[in-house]
Amino acid sequence: MATYDRPGGVEDPLAEQRKRLRFRSWHRGTKEINHLLGTFADDWIERLDAGQLARYEALLENSDPDLYDWITARAPPPSEFDDLLVLMRSVQGKPVTT
Repeated sequence: MATYDRPGGVEDPLAEQRKRLRFRSWHRGTKEINHLLGTFADDWIERLDAGQLARYEALLENSDPDLYDWITARAPPPSEFDDLLVLMRSVQGKPVTT
C-alpha cells in the first residue's frame, strides 16, 4: 500500500501517523496489550479521522496496566478516550459500557 498520495511524492502525514500508531500498537510490552491494541489498530486505524488519531496517540502514552483496565472495563477511563474505548471493546467482543 503506497502512502505517497500527494503530488510530488510527499508522504501523507495522516498515513505516516497511522503507520506509526499501528507499529506502536503491536509493540508495547505485554502480549495482552499488544493483542488488544494491535487488533484494534488493524481493524480501525484507517477509518479514524485526524482528531481520533490524535486521541489514540494520547491514549498510547498511558501505561499498559491502565490501558488494560480501561479496555476491559475494569476501571473507568478518562472521558476523552470514551469513543475509542467503545470501538476497542467492539473489536474484542466485549460488552460496550459507557
